[in-house]
Formats: sequence, structure tokens, C-alpha cells
Amino acid sequence: MKHLKCAALAAAVLLAHSASAQTCAVSGPGINYPVTRTVDQTDDYHGVKVADPYRWLEDANSDETHAWVEAQNKLTQGYLSQIPGRDAIKTRLTKLWNFERFSVPFKEGGRYFYSRNDGLQNQSVLYTMKNLADVPRMLLDPNTLAADGTVALAGLAVSPNGRYLAYSTAASGSDWNEIKVRDIDSGKDIEDRIQWVKFSNTAWLHDGSGFFYSRYDEPKEATKLADVNYFQKLYFHKIGTPQSADTLVYDRPDHKDWGFGAEVTEDGRFLIISASQGTENKNRVYYKDLSRKDAKVVPLLEDFDASYNFIGNDGMVFWFRTERDAPRGRIISIDTRKPGVLNWKQIVPESSNTMVSASIVNNQLLVDYLSDAHSLVKVYDLKGKPLHDLELPGLGSAGGFGGKRGDTETFYSFTSFTTPTTIYRYDLKANKSSVYRQAKVDFDPAAFETRQEFFTSRDGTRVPMFIVSKKGLKLDGSNPTYLYGYGGFNISLTPSFSVANLAWLEMGGVYVMANLRGGGEYGESWHAAGTKLQKQNVFDDFIGAAEWLIAHKVTSPAKLSIGGGSNGGLLVGAAMTQRPELFAAAIPQVGVLDMLRFHKFTIGWAWTSDYGSSDNADEFKALVKYSPLHNLKKGTCYPATMITTADHDDRVVPAHSFKFAATAQADQAGGAPILIRIDSKAGHGAGKPTTKQIEEVADRWGFLSRALKMDGATETVKAAGQQ
Repeated sequence: MKHLKCAALAAAVLLAHSASAQTCAVSGPGINYPVTRTVDQTDDYHGVKVADPYRWLEDANSDETHAWVEAQNKLTQGYLSQIPGRDAIKTRLTKLWNFERFSVPFKEGGRYFYSRNDGLQNQSVLYTMKNLADVPRMLLDPNTLAADGTVALAGLAVSPNGRYLAYSTAASGSDWNEIKVRDIDSGKDIEDRIQWVKFSNTAWLHDGSGFFYSRYDEPKEATKLADVNYFQKLYFHKIGTPQSADTLVYDRPDHKDWGFGAEVTEDGRFLIISASQGTENKNRVYYKDLSRKDAKVVPLLEDFDASYNFIGNDGMVFWFRTERDAPRGRIISIDTRKPGVLNWKQIVPESSNTMVSASIVNNQLLVDYLSDAHSLVKVYDLKGKPLHDLELPGLGSAGGFGGKRGDTETFYSFTSFTTPTTIYRYDLKANKSSVYRQAKVDFDPAAFETRQEFFTSRDGTRVPMFIVSKKGLKLDGSNPTYLYGYGGFNISLTPSFSVANLAWLEMGGVYVMANLRGGGEYGESWHAAGTKLQKQNVFDDFIGAAEWLIAHKVTSPAKLSIGGGSNGGLLVGAAMTQRPELFAAAIPQVGVLDMLRFHKFTIGWAWTSDYGSSDNADEFKALVKYSPLHNLKKGTCYPATMITTADHDDRVVPAHSFKFAATAQADQAGGAPILIRIDSKAGHGAGKPTTKQIEEVADRWGFLSRALKMDGATETVKAAGQQ
């Protein structure tokens, strides 16, 4: 029986690119796509033969690949440049983007720190001040690190004594970081340089003499953007010494796939080490007593049975937010002198809401929850007694709430789909919030409305989504709609303000965000329901959202587009290959599109916790059924598609998008374009300069305005800009 199943699966895979799965009823003007050479490459997966004719595109450094990229970009830019109104969209985006915005301030070493962007700066600038009433002093301007803004600030940590700033930079969007150290008083860098850092934070000793960080071995220069990342190690760097003298604190050569995060407790006594295995929502916890010179690293939680997020400590007693025996999260304390499970104490129990994070400020627990994908913040005493809720301005997302145990103030941000991010100062003694910084954007929020709807997915699961539009939306099926989703890695999508989406709304578009399984909106069980052999649930949820929008006449297939990035790019690729007739346009951004080989590049192996692996026979059967690359079929009418990627994306390597684009162009039977937009000196998305962001969004909305036949959108955008 097993042999018969494999034979049937093999036949289905081999036929995918030779049989006509759908006869196109729509024809259109042909597009002369660049010729993409095919090779005779076939792999054997557990007895199933799978062709990979564009394998050569995985070599991003070859002259042939460079020529292919150049030809594809020439085609795409030529197409986009002919779209009426694309320039008007860019002009409006530029005007909307030009507003002053701030990060949430934090306090360390007797100083406040925050970042500010004056509007169109490519990168936000870091400032410091000793008192809130002081004139801020610029501490670090990343815009001076590269003329085109392609070097970004990737992370920062201030020493508790307030003397040093350790900051990491990323060039051209790469995940590779370099850590430098700046003397805060002088504003100048000292000589210390740390290289080959990836997926690491920085944790200072309390006396500022050095910090902990995680790194990999030095990669090969030619292949550093594609080679697999294994064997991360935790080091200590002493200020004033070369990186070669750094001390190895902890590594696990017996577990190449373990990664490490470090933090020093507020009292300075303990180093807390979190060991993770890929992206799985579970971790191990170790600690080291820094007050003892020869102290060893001590295992505390080694079962790898749940997530344990360190909140704080009271001497030898550690507090954690965990999903152990609580899929939606709870807070426990563990006495490290008697750490057995039977001795754990529950501080804040699990509730019907999903616990996102917790911090200790003013000797109180500030706990951030999600209630149907929007924020709810509660305050408890340290014994878990509920004190009060923090009143938020509305249906939206709150974040921040950092500080020390003895602080009486904290800062947080609040945003919604139609509320630009506002920074609040919260006085915990008075239980009062006041606006600290408020963004002013050139639009009228009263002209738009947000509603939350719930739909039933294929298996009966109730799934929420947010629908944002101009007020007075007509339910006649004629509204151009952009449906966005993610659905993976326990990541929650919550309401947030975006000038990119605002421009879409002004164009007459409807923006919809679906909270799919695989995310973290309803805790670990919601996440697990969209992983591995259950990953199809995520796509069913997304398709269910589309069908609800059509059935309720918000839109129609001729007016419906879909988008998403990274894991969301996989989502779009799966939806458009499973239900191509349901959508008029699709934009898979930096997507994971080859589900059989994703684990062979950079950090891709870490995603097997969500996806499974083609190395496993059962998981291969599930993967090959939905892998976007392997489910494109000749003779199919695919929606107008613009695939986006970047040459320095070393998170999801561009080969995913290259091979998907080449295959889709060859298989497309209709007249809708299949284009690929390949950005230069850019990566997966983090740290992308403002100018590049505006260009990309203008291309996206311009492409959709043509695909969805948004007549009059240009005039609407121009009118909005003149108000």
C-alpha cells in the first residue's frame, strides 16, 4: 500500500508541468518573458522523482543568474513605468511618509534614549537626554554610515553605568551584523569591533566592563549570503580587547541547531541563557552566577517542553512567562534552590486572553494580552493580585512597558489602522497615561472605519479578520480589495498604522488583515494548528477569508488581490496555486516558495519546526502537496502576479522567488502578467531605507491599480494630496 501511494504521488508531481490543469477562458496580450534555460535536474524524495529544471538559479553569484536578474528587472520596470498614475501614487506616498515619528523611549544609566525620523530620512536617528525636559542630543545617525541609507541600525544596548552604547549595524538588508561600541559622553566610537553576528542580542555586565553576544564562525565571503548557519556560540567581550580575545561562555557542539540568547538580571548577579532549537516555540534555560568567578553554567529548564520567557528575579527566585500547561500563557516563579516542577508557584494564571509579554516596573507586573487580536493591558502586584487595567485609546496595538523594578514610570506606544503611532508616558503611582509624542499625518482619520468580522474556515474553525475602508462602503462586489495574511511561527498580526495602506485606502481600496492559524493570536494551540502536517489549515483560513469577502459582496474575484511576505509569501503562493480563479492579483513578497529545499540555505533549517522537512517521508508528502513552486501547472490562468525579492536577502534566499517566477512565466496560459521585482542592496525587509520603501509600495499599488482595473484611482490620489 505504501508503494502504491508513493507511485500515485510521483505521477502527480511529474505531471504538474506537462498536463493542462485548467483551460483558460481569458486571453490577453502576450508578454515576451526572458528566456530561462532549463536543466535536467531530478531529485528522489522517498521514491518520488521531482524535477527542478531551474536549479541553476540557486547560484546567485553566477554571471548567468546576474544576466537573468537584469533581464527580469528590465521587463518589470518597463511594465510598471507604463502604468498611468504610478507617479501620482509615489508622489502621494512621499507626502504621507513625510511625518515626524518616534520610538518608545527607554531609560538606562541615568539617561533616556529614543529614535526619531524627521519624515523622509532613510534611517531613524538615535537621541539621548538626561531629563525629559532637556534638549535631546544626537548620539548616532545611521544615515551617515552609507550615502544611500542601506546601512541600518539593527540593535542597541546601553551599559547599566551609562558609559557605553553597543550598537549593531546591518548592510544592504543582510542578517549579518557588526557590533561597535560608542562612548556616550564623547559621542565617538572606541576601537572595539565584533563581526559575524547573527540573531543575537547584547547583554552588558553591570559595571560596563563588557557584554555577552552570540555569533557564528566566519563564513566564506563568496557564499556568506546562502550558506547554512549552524553552531551558534555565546561569547563574552571585554571592552578594550580584540574580538580574538573574547571568551567562549557556552556552546553545544553536540547540537549544531541550537541558538543562544543572553540577558543579565537587573541586580547584575545572574546571566540567563535561553537555548532555542530553530524557530520552535520552546526553549531551554540555563544560568550562571556572575558573582562567583569560577561559576559554571547551570541547567534550569532542559525538557524543551514549552516557552519560558524570563521576566525578572528576586534573588534566587526567577519569574517566567510560560505556556507550560497553559497554551495562552501564565506567569510562574521558580526557586532555583529547589527547581523541581512540584515546587513551582503560579503567580498569574492562564486566562481566556493570550498573554503576549510581561515586565516588572514599580514592583508591579505589567502584562500585555491579546483579546481577539487587539491589545489589553492588565496590572498585577508581584503576588499575582489583579490591580487594574490600563485604559487604552481604542481597538489597537500597544507595546513597550519597559523599565526597572523600582521605576515609577514607563513608556508605551499605541496604534491602530487609522491611528498613527502615539507614544504615552504611564505614571504607575497615579495610574495615569499622558501623551508624550504624537505623530501628525496628513489625512482625516474620521473618513475611514475599521470593523472586525469572524468567518468559518473549511473545518469549522472561527477565524477573525479586520476590514478597513472609507466610510460608507458599498457592498456591491465592486471594491478593489487587498487581503493580507501571515499565519506562522506564533507571530500575531494586530492593528497598526501604515502610510502605505493609507494610500491604498485613499485610492478607494479596501484593506483586509486575516488572523490565520499558525499565528499566535489565540496562543500555542492556535499556532500548532497551522504547522507541519496541519499547515493546510492556514491556506484554508486565507481562502475562507476571500470567500467570505466575496459572499458578503465586499469584493469579487475580479477585484480581489492578495499579499504577504516571507511566510506570508508562502501563503500567497499556496493560495494562488490552489485557487487561481479566486483572485485577480497576487503579490508574494520575499516568499518561502520551494518547500522541498528551503532548509538547505542560511537559517532555513530552523523553520522545520513550523513546516517539517522533505527529509521526513510523511512531512514530504504534506509539503509537496502545497509547495507553491511544485504546484504551478501548465495551462492554468494565474492571476496577475508580481513576485518581490532582493539580492541581499539571506533570510529567505532569492532563489525561491527566482525559480517560482521562471516556472510561473512558463506555465501561465492567460494574459495576466507574471513579473518579478528584484531589489538591489536590500534584504528581507529590516532596515530598508525610506526611499526604497516608497518605491516598492508605489510599484505594488501601481501594479494592483492596473490588475484590478481601478479606474479613477489616480484622480482620487491626486485629490487627496491637494486637500
